[in-house]
Amino acid sequence: MAKKGNRVQVIMECTEHKESGQPGTSRYITTKNRKNTPERMELKKYNPILRRITVHKEIK
Repeated sequence: MAKKGNRVQVIMECTEHKESGQPGTSRYITTKNRKNTPERMELKKYNPILRRITVHKEIK
């Protein structure tokens, strides 16, 4: 019987890019510890389409 771990993969998507209406998306895949951060994560990551650092939020 396999034990379910606390570390899960999450997808981060740019919030500014969605609002700008430009084609394409900026997404990153990362991991988080479900026990330490139960709420959705927000990180500043580089958006290659907008060519600047923007806020990326965790999506389901």
